[in-house]
Amino acid sequence: MNFGKAIELFWVNGTSDGIVTAELSNWNGKGIKIPRTDLISCHRDDIRGIGIYFLFCQGDDGTDSVYIGEAENIYERLLQHLRDYKAGKEKYYWNTAVIFVGRDLNKALIRYLENRLVEIAEDCGNFLLLTKSTYKHTVIKESQKASMEEFIDNIKVLVKAMGYNILISTPQPTNNTTYLYCKSNSADGKGFISAGGFTVVAGSKVSETLAPSFADGAKSYYELRRKLELDGIISGYLFTKNFEFSAPSAASAVILGRASNGRNDWKTEGGVRLNDLLN
Repeated sequence: MNFGKAIELFWVNGTSDGIVTAELSNWNGKGIKIPRTDLISCHRDDIRGIGIYFLFCQGDDGTDSVYIGEAENIYERLLQHLRDYKAGKEKYYWNTAVIFVGRDLNKALIRYLENRLVEIAEDCGNFLLLTKSTYKHTVIKESQKASMEEFIDNIKVLVKAMGYNILISTPQPTNNTTYLYCKSNSADGKGFISAGGFTVVAGSKVSETLAPSFADGAKSYYELRRKLELDGIISGYLFTKNFEFSAPSAASAVILGRASNGRNDWKTEGGVRLNDLLN
């Protein structure tokens, strides 16, 4: 059973693009989002504690990536990241850090958290992971493991509330799922309506050609298809994994390689349009 959660987001500087703290009722942990530009001048005590952190980056090609790390003094560790980038030791440029600290954490526990969060982020596949290695065999007590898994559940809630879907799994179909299909001469897509929009399932085939007008008439969807190809989510004209789009039209446009109205182009096996299912 899922219970409701009371989340408190506080805009420290009065704007959502500045420092933001995130807390849950009845939890001693805290999340803090800090833009890179605010780090050096930030004098908060809570970011100097022990915990784990996410460094969010975006490449020139639009690829979302993240570094997940742990530190006994997160502020000093983030400053080291800045120094390493300036010295050319790090190639990625992060723009936002999201930190999670907790009163009862220690070195063994944050190593456990780092490894588990990397595993979860890999399974979700929403971001390119920049973390190269973690402590995979950290020994902690059974009670501590249970407590850290609860800590991770709370991180999932708060990091999503702060705008990042790094730990959100792609929707999976159930026994009651109604599948819809989107086809052309060289495309054969299959998907279903999901909470975040529309999910295309692995194995769906995209068009081998793109309409000449695609890049101009539906530029955002054209760029999305290119990004999915760069990220390996589409490879050899096939979806390599389930992927959730924000809307049915985004999914059908990527599959057909042209501008598309998903409400008309997605149909059940019997030919009923998505538009008719929604009305």
